[in-house]
Amino acid sequence: MDTFIEFFSFRDPSIVSVVIGAILLTASSAVVGTFTFLRKKALVGDAVAHSVLPGICLAFILSGTKNPLILIIGAFITGWLSLVIIDAITQRSKLKEDTAIALVLSVFFGIGILMLTNIQHSGNAAQTGLDSFLFGKAAALVGTDLIVFSVVAVILILTVTLFFKELKIIAFDANYAKALGLPVKAIDLLLTTLTVLAVVTGIQAVGVVLMAAMLITPAAAARFWTNDVKKMTFIAAIMGAISGLAGAYVSFIAPSMPTGPWIVMIISAIALSSFFIAPKRGIFSRYFSQRKLQIQIMDENLLKALFHLGETDEEMFKGRTESEIIEKRYFPKKRLTASLKRLRRQGFLEKTHGNWLFTEAGKRKGQRVVKLHRLWELYLSTYVRIAPDHVHEDAETIEHIITPELEAELERMLEYPEMDPHEERIPY
Repeated sequence: MDTFIEFFSFRDPSIVSVVIGAILLTASSAVVGTFTFLRKKALVGDAVAHSVLPGICLAFILSGTKNPLILIIGAFITGWLSLVIIDAITQRSKLKEDTAIALVLSVFFGIGILMLTNIQHSGNAAQTGLDSFLFGKAAALVGTDLIVFSVVAVILILTVTLFFKELKIIAFDANYAKALGLPVKAIDLLLTTLTVLAVVTGIQAVGVVLMAAMLITPAAAARFWTNDVKKMTFIAAIMGAISGLAGAYVSFIAPSMPTGPWIVMIISAIALSSFFIAPKRGIFSRYFSQRKLQIQIMDENLLKALFHLGETDEEMFKGRTESEIIEKRYFPKKRLTASLKRLRRQGFLEKTHGNWLFTEAGKRKGQRVVKLHRLWELYLSTYVRIAPDHVHEDAETIEHIITPELEAELERMLEYPEMDPHEERIPY
């Protein structure tokens, strides 16, 4: 508890530098990463992250110092150059983008490792800590670094805000953006530049190896929570900031724990949780939605079978045994029993002397399912010109998802028909 209070009191300037730096880097990277993710260029971030190492080494060799601004400029040049090369290989050869990315990534990273090894054996005392760019060392952030990173983070966030509409359109449909007269190539170049800038500023916190995760993971996690790009960008930034703060805290309470890897671990845990618990798009939510739909289909098919039996006997409220129902339409015994009990609880069926029969509400619901089935069969045979003996299977699926609005539109289009393509009456 004492360490918690000490950390969040922010009395130590070094803690302030690490926390603010980590939050700015992770949040701004997540904002840019949202559009990289939506453009389906997740691997591009990985390529850039590995391609900046030779730029860092070259900047150090030329300047002889670890000035963060100089190192960022060097990293930016080689990172941006790597994307230009990937684009050129993709457009001017038969190699696919993923192959070009793998090629450029390995070559640039290999050159970077060679240069870093040469620097470490050069005897230059200033090179101490340069290898931290491989895995990151957010705990080493100082006031000078914070100023540079703050400026870059503000530039990234402001640029995305100013060009948000254009970036959103291009992310989803570049051809539509071109038709609107937008400078697609220029905006694509802007996104590329922002991606490189986000990567080169984040490498000191999480390193070149883990930076791609920091760029893409918040966006991937945020995608599970919303379909709105603006909300997705905001959520990704919040998730990135939380991971930056939490990673700095873990590093504070356990000094042997590196900040960068913990930032990635925490955002990965947030993403993994989102994959499972996010509403509508999460695994649990989708499972329960599918389960609910399966139950709905089972119940409606059962009511439809009972309605067909009523049509055959011309007696809708006659009691039926489970054997009669299965003879009309096969249902697994356990699922049939569960569905009958469920429909009874919902007030659609009654049980008398071991027989199952409609309530008035159940009869209306079964009648509607039959009606939708036959309307859809007639629509397919009339407007889509499908033979009557080929429409049944499609109607079996569609009948369960037709909304009242679509039902009314079908009735209007078909002029309230009385018979379906099989000369069976459509009940109203």
